[in-house]
Amino acid sequence: MTQLNPIEIRPATPADRVPIGRMLELYQHDLSDVWDQDLDGDGQYGYSLDKYWSNPRCRAFVFLVAGKYAGFALVDDSVSLPENEHWMAQFFVIRKYRRQGLGSEAARRVFDVVRGRWEVGQMRKNLPAQAFWRRVIDEYTGGRFVEHELADESWDGLLQCFDNSPRAA
Repeated sequence: MTQLNPIEIRPATPADRVPIGRMLELYQHDLSDVWDQDLDGDGQYGYSLDKYWSNPRCRAFVFLVAGKYAGFALVDDSVSLPENEHWMAQFFVIRKYRRQGLGSEAARRVFDVVRGRWEVGQMRKNLPAQAFWRRVIDEYTGGRFVEHELADESWDGLLQCFDNSPRAA
């Protein structure tokens, strides 16, 4: 595994909104074989980022390598199971930086910043994401997580759930 230096994972600022929106288009394209969505009249998938700048329960993070955008994470409270607080809404690493440890490091740092009861979900057909998140969450929690399989109006796929609140850590 190549070591990336320097890596920066930080909360997004308003200046990061357009780059996150552009990376979201790449992310949605990457998932177009497992996420049933079409381009709009402007040739975009579209994804509203408004809540990440207006709702304090929603958080956006950017990942940078040597000062260049390398990915992002969007965290909100759109959980499927009522006992949880945080949902990893979107998580993306630019292909150039995949399989080099950036995704794992970014996920750990986001989890360290946002404490509480988490849900991280993957679509049923997204096997690479399932393997990634199982490994990362297993390492992060020392195996203290529960995996659920849901097929309802809230989520259709797998969920890994864990608690990293200060009292549970």
